[in-house]
Amino acid sequence: MPNPPQPSAALAPLERWQGEALVVGAGGIGMALLEALQQRAPGLRLHAAGRHRPDRLPEEVVWLPLDLSDDLSLGTFAARIQATAPTLRLVINTAGLLHAPALQPEKRLSQVKRQALEQSFAVNAFGPILLAQAVEPCLPRREPCQFASLSARVGSIGDNRLGGWYAYRGAKAAQNQLLRTLALEWQRRLPLACVSLLHPGTTATAFSAPFRGSVPAEQLFTPRRAADHLLDVISGLGPEQSGNFWAWDGAAIPW
Repeated sequence: MPNPPQPSAALAPLERWQGEALVVGAGGIGMALLEALQQRAPGLRLHAAGRHRPDRLPEEVVWLPLDLSDDLSLGTFAARIQATAPTLRLVINTAGLLHAPALQPEKRLSQVKRQALEQSFAVNAFGPILLAQAVEPCLPRREPCQFASLSARVGSIGDNRLGGWYAYRGAKAAQNQLLRTLALEWQRRLPLACVSLLHPGTTATAFSAPFRGSVPAEQLFTPRRAADHLLDVISGLGPEQSGNFWAWDGAAIPW
């Protein structure tokens, strides 16, 4: 396995970070990240956000309702996070949409529908950049901070060799471009910030359940294993790596 990027000498280890962290999305990977952060970064006060409060949310985690596809919800969330988490050192967006009762990945052009494209783009492309807008006032100017969002290898244009999955591929590629653009802006305005796109690998969650039948057992990660890989990668990233697309093992993915 390739080694994750090595941290800049200016970065403190994750275990010594102080301040607040936010995990958006209450699915399998999001919940596993909260668990891993509790153990690996005890100096961070944890916040979680999503559409539905999970039953097993730890008592010490601050919960904030958030629907990334709804502007009113985003506005309310922005006001609350700015009041409760004035120094966000780490933001990880795990929210995503691949399938729903009226949404399935397309196998051919004839299956492409405007409504599905709009639904996928609302969550997978527009959501992350609007989240960044909401939390920007909370990011410190004089300390390193991380803004990471889950992307997907299928969102890579250069790596696309199978076709299909129009809405999801397109939305993830759009997210990559939007956050790459954000990284360039923050290099000027928040020079210690690092923006990253992360591919977590195929993980045993409800998100991937209908599509992982052909994945070998050794390549199917538990949510906790995926979370630990993601934190390992984030821990190795500094401002000089901002705006890049990384796999779970620290390897760069082509745009």
